[in-house]
Amino acid sequence: MPRLKGWWIPAAQGSGRITLVYLHGQDGNIGNTVDAVAQLHGAGVNVLDFDYRGYGESQFARPSERSLRQDAEWALDYLTETRQTDTRTIVLDGTGLGANLALEVAAEHPELAGVIVDSPMADPMGVIFNDARARMVPARLLVRDRYDLDRAASAVQVPVLWFELAAATEPASLQQDPQAYKKIAARKMLVWVNPAGNAYELRENALRRWLDERPAR
Repeated sequence: MPRLKGWWIPAAQGSGRITLVYLHGQDGNIGNTVDAVAQLHGAGVNVLDFDYRGYGESQFARPSERSLRQDAEWALDYLTETRQTDTRTIVLDGTGLGANLALEVAAEHPELAGVIVDSPMADPMGVIFNDARARMVPARLLVRDRYDLDRAASAVQVPVLWFELAAATEPASLQQDPQAYKKIAARKMLVWVNPAGNAYELRENALRRWLDERPAR
């Protein structure tokens, strides 16, 4: 198993029936996740926050969809095998590309308590494939990463809490549901977050309400 650097943050005494695995986005490392993780911890959950290989102080490697998937699986193994955590009490939580990853991994684990996705990337590989320079090489053959959000959304069977950034000029009632969100057949909840409004309070209230609905084990 590779060396992954991370933080284990136990919930306050008397709480912590849910354990959350935080999967950060494509930029930065766990040092940039402090505020997000603090809010999650404040909701009364245990939190495992870690860097993928190629990020922060984790083992050096070229990040790829395959390696990130492996790292997320190893994080689950660490919880279930080392910390004896019941898989049915684990929630995956990802932001940005980490949200795509969280949904992919959750689709393979119907025994999980649920998955939280925060502003997943609708077309993460479009940056590469739509670049004019990509026409000079067989980019789609050389790059195997896909992060197919629609496919993961269609396959996920666990409850989903989905946060999406709203346009500051339009009320949430006029926002169009993300295409991938529409494909989720499992129980789901979509929360539009206006960055210019009370985003922190809105996220916290939605998170607590959704976590309270997860069944006790």
